[in-house]
Amino acid sequence: MTLQSMTGFARATAEHEGSAIAWELKSVNGKSAEVRLRLPPGFERLELPVRQTIQKRFARGSFQASLAIARPAGTLAQPVVNEAFLRDVAGLAQRLQEQFGVAPSTADGLLALRGVLEVPEVTETPETRAALDAAILQALEDALSQLEQARLQEGRALGTLLLGHLDRIGELTLRAEADPSREVGAIRQRLKEQVKLLLDASAELDEARLHQEAAFLATRADIREEIDRLKTHVASGRALLASGGAIGRKLDFLAQEFNRESNTLCSKSNAASITAIGLELKAVVDQFREQVQNLE
Repeated sequence: MTLQSMTGFARATAEHEGSAIAWELKSVNGKSAEVRLRLPPGFERLELPVRQTIQKRFARGSFQASLAIARPAGTLAQPVVNEAFLRDVAGLAQRLQEQFGVAPSTADGLLALRGVLEVPEVTETPETRAALDAAILQALEDALSQLEQARLQEGRALGTLLLGHLDRIGELTLRAEADPSREVGAIRQRLKEQVKLLLDASAELDEARLHQEAAFLATRADIREEIDRLKTHVASGRALLASGGAIGRKLDFLAQEFNRESNTLCSKSNAASITAIGLELKAVVDQFREQVQNLE
């Protein structure tokens, strides 16, 4: 039974020619493989391959992927001061102070002016950039492998819980099937008592027609079909869990079928014992469906 939860977290680091690479991945429930990225400035070129890599590995889940890059000092561009421009703006600031009494300028204020402090672009060869990109994507693969293991571990726990819910649904189905209220003698006695009460209440009622209507209502109240379908659904659920893979949607559909049958069983019930079983069945089905939402 190989099942994956849709929730998990992973972090992977790597080093490439002095650059420190760190990926953080988080996944939660999602209808499909949805990816939100946080990439450092200058690495937007990796958005498409990163999305494709994640969506290739996982069928469902909402993913958040964050990349951090620390470049070595030697590769960072050194800021350059435009001294001629700085002298011009400093002189202007001095004249404004002398003529109009404005506050004196500060060094950090002058350096913050556009054009005073410039950071030249770092030039990379295509080969250097391709090598760094390859290292980043390899680190992503490592992080995805960790995330997959985390999701598998939780998936195994979910599989155990779901099997337990299926076992309980099966037990309740057998209890409903074997309930004394479904025995022919009990049904006949209950109908006999109901017919007697109606005849005693009004002498104008046609006894033959009343018996006919009572028999019809008894047929409508029979839960044989619901019991058979519940048994079939339990078997289908166990088979799906045994097959593994991305079965979350199929199990969610099965949970809806369980819910439909338990509702019908309660509506058809003509005995307090069957109603009690139906209500407990609905509670277990709700738990089953809630856990199924976490499966891929």
